[in-house]
Amino acid sequence: MHRIATLPASPAATPDQAQVAQPIPASLRRRRRPMEGAIEALLFLCGAVTVLTTIGIVYVLGKESLLFFGSPAVSIAEFLTGTTWQPAIGQFGIWPLVNATLMTSTIAMLVALPLGLAVALYLSEYATPRARGTLKPILEVLAGVPTVVYGYFALTAMTPLLRSLLGRDVVSIYNTASAGLVMGILILPLVTSMSEDALSSVPRSLREAAYGLGATKLETSLKVVLPAALSGIAAAVVVAISRAIGETMIVAIAAGAGPALTFNPFQPAETMTGHIARISGGDLSYDSIDYNSIFAIGLVLFVITLTLNLVSRWVVNRFREVYE
Repeated sequence: MHRIATLPASPAATPDQAQVAQPIPASLRRRRRPMEGAIEALLFLCGAVTVLTTIGIVYVLGKESLLFFGSPAVSIAEFLTGTTWQPAIGQFGIWPLVNATLMTSTIAMLVALPLGLAVALYLSEYATPRARGTLKPILEVLAGVPTVVYGYFALTAMTPLLRSLLGRDVVSIYNTASAGLVMGILILPLVTSMSEDALSSVPRSLREAAYGLGATKLETSLKVVLPAALSGIAAAVVVAISRAIGETMIVAIAAGAGPALTFNPFQPAETMTGHIARISGGDLSYDSIDYNSIFAIGLVLFVITLTLNLVSRWVVNRFREVYE
């Protein structure tokens, strides 16, 4: 008989080795996707353009503002503490412009915040799908109206209404009250939309827990949903304030055309943006002190809005609620 030679049995392969030895199916291999790469490059380009644009704005504001503050006729202390803005006679106190800006913005927020939060609560907690589908497009239409239309509405409709209610001797034709009220209508859709998104993101389980404890719908909305969405609402408020401070056409048309330090909202006063719009349209010679003052005012606006954005980020991080 012939003996058949046998080879020693090899040790059994481990599951990991067997898995490595198996070829990867073609359907699971990573495929080249040129479209995704193009989209990624486009998004990176957009982000880079945004960053470079911001850097360019800061550079231009800083460069031109240094020319303004480097003039012998300008004192930084007077600029920050002075109460008279008259470039023709060499007085550059920024507070009349800042005061008018804060007055109009405060009036706008007094209109937009309660109404915007009320509408957001209604849309989030009370409105039927049909009512929400009707009301939200109306708010979007308000957001799409040009601001110059709002400006003439403030001058031709809101101001006569205030004069008829309070008296012609009390309310001037140009005043910060009518500009602030109409500005509140302008930023109302912004407050409503952002607040409604924050309220809608609150988990349903919190509402059901409140109902299970016997809370009414109003109590649940005000004591459970509203505090839970505080970070998003705070962000909406800060963004709305920044929008109000930066508004130009409404205040340029309806608030007044002369810097005046007054705390009476029914008297004319010029805001920072309104002043920039007014004098930049005149015959200003390049590199004059009046021309450079525009950039100094713009720098103050930039610092104010930057501060508000930093406060917004702090508030969001401080009161953010994370739900699993």
